Amino acid sequence: MEEWVIPTSLEPGEVKANASSPIVNKSCENLECFMVLVEAEKTAIGSICFLAGPVTLLENALVLGVIAATATLRQRPSYLFIGSLALADVFASCFFTTSFLDFHLFRRSDGPTAYLFKLGGVTMAFTSSVGSLLLTALDRYLCIHQASSYKLLLTRRRALLSLLLLWSATTFISFLPLMGWRCPTGLTPSCSRLFPYISKGYLACWTSFILVLLALILGAYALILWKAHRHESSMTSLQGAAGTGHARMRMDIRLARTFGLILLILVSCWLPALSFMLADVSIYLTHNQQRAFAFCSTLCLVNSAVNPLLYALRCRELRVALLQFLQKLCESGKCKKSTVDPIPGLHSVETNNCTVFTEDEMPRARTTRLNSISEMVKNQQLNTSK
Repeated sequence: MEEWVIPTSLEPGEVKANASSPIVNKSCENLECFMVLVEAEKTAIGSICFLAGPVTLLENALVLGVIAATATLRQRPSYLFIGSLALADVFASCFFTTSFLDFHLFRRSDGPTAYLFKLGGVTMAFTSSVGSLLLTALDRYLCIHQASSYKLLLTRRRALLSLLLLWSATTFISFLPLMGWRCPTGLTPSCSRLFPYISKGYLACWTSFILVLLALILGAYALILWKAHRHESSMTSLQGAAGTGHARMRMDIRLARTFGLILLILVSCWLPALSFMLADVSIYLTHNQQRAFAFCSTLCLVNSAVNPLLYALRCRELRVALLQFLQKLCESGKCKKSTVDPIPGLHSVETNNCTVFTEDEMPRARTTRLNSISEMVKNQQLNTSK
């Protein structure tokens, strides 16, 4: 028992010997071989969870509440996807924080059913979060690649149907271990060094599924940047004589900066944990690797805390709705309600009812001017062909 409490680095020969020794099997009966954090690490990782958990919950609950309380936002498919993302991150902040602290800090040893139920909740939350990110990316892809037919392609009914399919699929996938797809040997020995009772086949399938979702997100944003670059290059050549194309930073450069930040945070938060999961399928992880995975898994919670700042609060219309909501709270007499819109132009910010860009990335006035120039060029080409 003591050799599991004190983490040590094992040589390949020792790993192979320990993998089949009865000491390992006996230690894993109470999940002791998975509780590898020392006191200093418990303090550090507990501080991260106690800080990121409530912040994630408050941020996403606020976003979800504003969208639910604003009729105009509830009608937009883009904000439905953002609301789904906020709901998934609310679940992640609750399920992950409580389960993680209960297991690693308070060393609670649950039975197979209770443990797999808790793990299923965490898996559902994070899988739905990544799935909602994919729907948001696809929404932005349709907004720029099919701008003229966007409203017809992505209706509110289709958006709700896609969310229903997403949550149904993620819930089913997440609770497959609880329904029977678990380690056939239980804990004697355990199939995985990261998750008790989890089959290596299930772990490989879920990890591959998340990697496919991340690859699709990267591909969608790459196509958006390619389309934006082509559009901006053509508009800059048409406006070259007037010099307006150089008055401000190019739209594609601003998009590259914004989307680059989004993708950098997404990959940095998810890739370390997914790498350990893939390694767990093929090799025997040491205590140091188990402890490293515990820290990397908290990055997924950090990603849920950053999501509202990247996807929700960058949308001007949602910020206006948030300010109006806060104004209503001030009507009790502590502060006077302003009769002026805190950010003018609430209903003239979004184009085609999609939220691909913020007002800092693609101002509406400039977009309208570029589109009008594009239409003029097309009309001239049609007249010439006639």
